Amino acid sequence: MTPEDADFHQLWKTKYSKLIFRKSDTVPEELHQMVQEAFLTLRKHECFFQDLVRIKGKDFLTPVSRILIGNPGCTYKYLNTRLFTVPWPTEGYDIKYCSPQIQDACKALIRLNDYLHIEAVKALEGQNFFETKEIKDTTVIDREQNFTTSLTEKGSISKDQSSCCVREDDYVSLRNRTSYNVTLLNYMDPLQMLYLKQEPYFGMGNMAVSWHHDENLVERSTVAVYSYSCEGSAVEESDEPKPEGRDPAVWHVGLKVAWDIETPGLAIPLHQGDFYLMLDDLNMTHQHCVLAGFSPRFSSTHRVADCSRGTLEYIFGRCELALQNLQTDSDSMALSLKSLEAAVVKQVEEIHNEVEFEWLRQFWFQGKRYLKCTDWWLKPMAKLEEFWKKMEIMSSLVLSEVGKKEQIKEKRKEAISCFLPVLTERQRLRKEWTARTEFQPEAQPCDPCREPTAAGMPMVFITVFSQMPVRSGRELARRPETRMPPLLDR
Repeated sequence: MTPEDADFHQLWKTKYSKLIFRKSDTVPEELHQMVQEAFLTLRKHECFFQDLVRIKGKDFLTPVSRILIGNPGCTYKYLNTRLFTVPWPTEGYDIKYCSPQIQDACKALIRLNDYLHIEAVKALEGQNFFETKEIKDTTVIDREQNFTTSLTEKGSISKDQSSCCVREDDYVSLRNRTSYNVTLLNYMDPLQMLYLKQEPYFGMGNMAVSWHHDENLVERSTVAVYSYSCEGSAVEESDEPKPEGRDPAVWHVGLKVAWDIETPGLAIPLHQGDFYLMLDDLNMTHQHCVLAGFSPRFSSTHRVADCSRGTLEYIFGRCELALQNLQTDSDSMALSLKSLEAAVVKQVEEIHNEVEFEWLRQFWFQGKRYLKCTDWWLKPMAKLEEFWKKMEIMSSLVLSEVGKKEQIKEKRKEAISCFLPVLTERQRLRKEWTARTEFQPEAQPCDPCREPTAAGMPMVFITVFSQMPVRSGRELARRPETRMPPLLDR
């Protein structure tokens, strides 16, 4: 159903009540101008990229081009692809942008982020998810004070937007579910696409984004989407018959109840500067899609990404935990392991895999796209590579120890039984990433996602585990360069 249908609003009220829609005239004009200029600036600087995502073991390029902007050190993972934020200006962080225009664009998006945070709180209050007791969100207000004051003086927004009215006991929950830490920006020009998938259930026409739930979010958190379709640009007339229920020239957001095609879906038109909120558990109980119009369109989709395993702080902490098992002899400077306990070895090797496959290979897999905006990620990635090198040495030290004849048979068997499955998984993932890299034209031969030669990475061969030639731990410690793949030669 669309707004043209008689039962549209009744359906919305009964089946889609947690979808909140706001027309562009409710948003301050100054904010519209800042954000729309930011979109065009990022497009001009070629900062939007199609993602190579993995679905059921196969790789696909997304029809929509994207860029992730958000808190420094934060990542967002979807469809087996990890995106790394272009950090927006944040107090306490030294962020160097490639141009002042890109910096201004990131500033505009954090303004929008804070505005949508306030709107989400008000929407939750309006639906009685929380009792009312005035309490201020100082993190947002400190950053927004001058901006909010400026707009309030112009009569653009109401003064009560500078406070969040919630019961104190619910404040932490409200904050966690509305404080957006990233925004995923999207761009697509439908006229440049050779093929767009047709909406399969309701005959809604061309889809820019298929039916889905947003992934990797804090449970029951709100998603906010600001839409900017470049209306007024030249649009070719289509001879195709119009899908029943909606104008194919206009972009729409589509919603349906998950796993239910009996309940009618909604198709809500999106015009320049409109935004909508998906409150509470709507993202879990319903699916949404984006229906393409004729004109190019940008969107900024603000999310509370689940960063429990997706921040630099987290992965650095994991590395420090793993390296606690590595010690250096004060006289010979040789490296050795403090413990060969199975649980300790298993934990270290799992962290080893996490650093390599969830961070290093994911970062370099998408090429050097982030350098279009900032070089902020290069230093932390170099630090992670140093940690990874030490963990490679630790793997060899384990192999060396279990290969010694004097090792007790039971202890050796226990170490191998926990070590071998992790090595096997590493082997499998390195082969998988080799295949993914061959599909990716941007990948460079010297990037970590490109498989080194067998001589450069002996961990590749594990099927003849018991027959592997093993150097002593001392020799490996003295000559680590003989076994390191050329990660730093970009």
